[in-house]
Amino acid sequence: MLLSCGDALVDFLPVKSVDGRDATVPVVGGSCLNIAVGMARLGAPAGFVGGISTDLFGRMIADHASASQVDLRYVTRSDCQTTLAFVRTIAGEPQYAFYDEATASRNWAYRQGSIPFDEIEAIHVGSTTLANDKGAAQALAMIEDAAGSTTISFDPNCRPNLVRHKAHYVDQMNAFAAAADIVRMSDVDFEFLYGGNDYAGKARSLIEAGAGLVVVTRGIKGAQAWHGSVGAVEVQAPAVDVVDSIGAGDSFQAALLFALRAIGRIKTHPLSQMNSDELCRVLSFASICAAFTCGRAGADPPRHSDVSGALSRLLSDGLG
Repeated sequence: MLLSCGDALVDFLPVKSVDGRDATVPVVGGSCLNIAVGMARLGAPAGFVGGISTDLFGRMIADHASASQVDLRYVTRSDCQTTLAFVRTIAGEPQYAFYDEATASRNWAYRQGSIPFDEIEAIHVGSTTLANDKGAAQALAMIEDAAGSTTISFDPNCRPNLVRHKAHYVDQMNAFAAAADIVRMSDVDFEFLYGGNDYAGKARSLIEAGAGLVVVTRGIKGAQAWHGSVGAVEVQAPAVDVVDSIGAGDSFQAALLFALRAIGRIKTHPLSQMNSDELCRVLSFASICAAFTCGRAGADPPRHSDVSGALSRLLSDGLG
C-alpha cells in the first residue's frame, strides 16, 4: 500500500453566480489527501493518514476519499473543525487564504505502532501540516519510525502565508528532505525556500545525503530530475488548455509514486537501480497526469481510464 500523510481540507474555489457576481464553491482538497486520491484513482492500493473532522465538511472529505477507494483506516476522526481554504488565481498561480486554527488536520497526532510500516511500500508527507511545529514534529516522528521499512516521499508544497518564522521553517523542510528517499518540489517552492534556481546543486547535496530521487517541477517548462546513478533527466510538459493549476503538483506526485510502484521501483533498493529510460517514462507519465488535472477545475486527478494510453507507455517494457 501507498500512504499519504498530511492535510485534508475544503477549498472554496472562485466561480461566477448566475447574476454575474463573484461566488465560491466548496471542493474537497488538501495536497496530501489529493495525492492519496490520485494514487487510488490510478489503481494503486492507497491510504490517507491524518485528521479528518466529523463536521459537515469532514463528512464531505471522507465521502470524497471513499468514493475513490482511498483507505481511511489510519485516519483520526475528531470533532475539531475542518480546515478551510479560499482560493484566488493571481498571475496564473493559485493563492490561498487558510482558516486553520484548532482544526482536525492541525491536531492530528501520530501514535507509535499504529501503522505497520513493513506492509507499506511508501509514505508521503508534506504541505500545510508541516507549517506548524506540532504537525512537523508528529510527521517527523512518524517517518523516523518508518525509516528503513518503507520509502519516504516528501514535497514541501509551501504556503508562505502560513509561515511565521521563515528561517525555522526552512530548517524544518531541510530536515524532512534529508530524511526522504524521494524529494519533489515545484520551482516556486524552491525559490521560496532557497532562492534562485540552482536545482542541480541542491539535488546533488540531497543525493549525497541519501536521497534516491530528486525532482523539480516547473509548470509549462516541464520537469527535471536527478538520480544517484542515472544523473540528470528532463522531460517536457504536455500541451494543454489550462483551466487552472490547482492540484497539478499533487497529481504529479501521485502519478510519480504510482508509476514507480507500477514498474517495481518504489522500494529504496530497486529505486537506486532504475535506469534512464525508466526514469523518463515515470516523469512523462506524471507530467501527463498533471496536465490532465490542469485541464479541469480544481484538484481533480485522473482515473486509470483517463490516462490508459500513457499507462501503456509507462509499462511498455513489461515490468508492470
